[in-house]
Amino acid sequence: MPARPAAPPAGGLGWANLGMDIVSVNRVRRLLAEYGETFFERMLTPGELADCRTSTGLDVLSLCGRIAAKEAAFKTLRVRGRFLPWPDIVVRRSEGGWPLVELHRSAAEMAAESGITEITVSISHDVDYAVAVAAPIIVAPPTPSVPRS
Repeated sequence: MPARPAAPPAGGLGWANLGMDIVSVNRVRRLLAEYGETFFERMLTPGELADCRTSTGLDVLSLCGRIAAKEAAFKTLRVRGRFLPWPDIVVRRSEGGWPLVELHRSAAEMAAESGITEITVSISHDVDYAVAVAAPIIVAPPTPSVPRS
């Protein structure tokens, strides 16, 4: 049996380690009915939950989209043996309505180790599922200056 190929590490110019995730709306509805909104306070910040609210209450599709976006953003970091630091990856709605990813504490450290400065994400949802795709933004490390002779 051939050995498994080695995946390139996260980061590095020329690589776009995309992350993608899909979340079942029915599963989240069941969790919401069984445990209430407090269950999701472990996963989303108060600001994120506020972004998911409408005049009639919590919008489950928006909630599913935020969860998928966090998972997708985490996948771009390509870290092994680490759990998703839910409160350290924040997905907020921008002024224009599109999602923005903020990396804090451990997520920011993992990204910096990979040369990732930011993560961009796109969310889509329909009746039964929400999906998100994330892409890292990588900045080239500074090239060492060569002394002139």
